[in-house]
Amino acid sequence: MSDRLQELGIFVRAAETGSFSRAARELGTTQPSVSRTIAGLERRLGVKLLLRTTRRITLTDAGSVLLERARHILPEIDEAEDAARGTDSLRGLLKVAMPVAFGIREVIPRLQAFLADHPQLRIDFVMADGAEDLVAEGVDVALRLGQLADSGFGSRKLASVPRYLVASPGYLELRGTPASLADLDGRDCILGPGASGRKGWVFRDGKVERPITGDERFNVGSAEGVIALAKAGLGMAVASLWMCRAELAAGHLVSILSDYPLAPAEVHAVFPAGRQPSRKVRAFTAHLADRLRGD
Repeated sequence: MSDRLQELGIFVRAAETGSFSRAARELGTTQPSVSRTIAGLERRLGVKLLLRTTRRITLTDAGSVLLERARHILPEIDEAEDAARGTDSLRGLLKVAMPVAFGIREVIPRLQAFLADHPQLRIDFVMADGAEDLVAEGVDVALRLGQLADSGFGSRKLASVPRYLVASPGYLELRGTPASLADLDGRDCILGPGASGRKGWVFRDGKVERPITGDERFNVGSAEGVIALAKAGLGMAVASLWMCRAELAAGHLVSILSDYPLAPAEVHAVFPAGRQPSRKVRAFTAHLADRLRGD
């Protein structure tokens, strides 16, 4: 049985990555070994599972059916083995994708107690501000800030915090502190990913939503870049409390136009494997939600 489970595990990673060589690197084996395993699985089942080309492998209809079932079977077996051991301690590898700044500033500092409770658990962080192919990366859970795009993935809202329009004291001394939304005309605006507002900002003026673009001086691909530009006195930016907590506390940035609130920033856990996340994923997201909401 263990050989058949190993076959399934290799097949899943080869199918998700679209590459025998990449699957081999992730699994710590060789490309010929992965190829032989898949060929043996196909012979045993009597069906073609993967179509090979010079650039990529793709799933056949039979391969798609097997992949869908295997994604559910393998985590359930892990959980069954944990239950048989009679222990609450998690083990194995948990692969987590998250934005760089949010991960460094808010997630990693909250993990010490969780990891102390689960000393046999290893975590592989995929940290990027762009949108990765979560399935191809083999991610167990992804943390996403802002509105979620429609997808077939399962998700859970973990927490939300206020967003602020911020600027450095030096910038405000040079250009003046805005007193109304109209005062934003001609100001240097720093736009960025996620909650930083790549397409502009939407303030609430009473019961009316007011979209503001200002003078789009900078457009940055990372949240840390947004904060760095604002701290340097180069413009105003919108940032969630998660992104600018330290700078506000130190006085490097100040909040302005607080009478015109912005929609809060939300963080969601996204489950690429479907709507039934594994026990490791459930424990990790529950811990993180508890800590984020506790703040």
